[in-house]
Amino acid sequence: MAFATPIEDRYFEDYVPGSVHEFGTITVEADEIIDFGRRFDPQPFHTDPEAAKQSVFGGLIASGWHTASLAMRLLVDHYISHVAGLGSPGVDELRWLKPVRPGDTLSLRVTLLETQRSRSKPDQGYIRGFTEVLNQHGEVVMTMRSGGFVRCRDTEGSPANSGNQVQDGS
Repeated sequence: MAFATPIEDRYFEDYVPGSVHEFGTITVEADEIIDFGRRFDPQPFHTDPEAAKQSVFGGLIASGWHTASLAMRLLVDHYISHVAGLGSPGVDELRWLKPVRPGDTLSLRVTLLETQRSRSKPDQGYIRGFTEVLNQHGEVVMTMRSGGFVRCRDTEGSPANSGNQVQDGS
């Protein structure tokens, strides 16, 4: 499903509980895996292709934190409002399910679980979603539940948007 409004004009009201959005792609390169690994997660299976062959993974893999960073890039490019995003209080769950390897192409699927208009700040609301990172084979390699604050287009507040949620089915 595509958003009805572009990211440059997306506000709280445009995030609809139950909607599913798929977007992306970003390809993972071996040199980026090694560079990220050396800087932030210097384990041999992230930094040394030869040593990685002897690991339980049988080859070089991206750090989970690298995968999360790539997912964040796709969220900023395609999902998070460029005019109304107000930041996030954090991630509730983060799971790395399958290794990400050089040459993998990642995309995202975000299911919007809940929206809640702020009672104390009627010019903003909170959205919570379930993000799945998929590889080129459609396999889910990472999941996370997270939320963020978004400025409202309608600053008077609307009972229809005061709080909506869906069952996430997982």
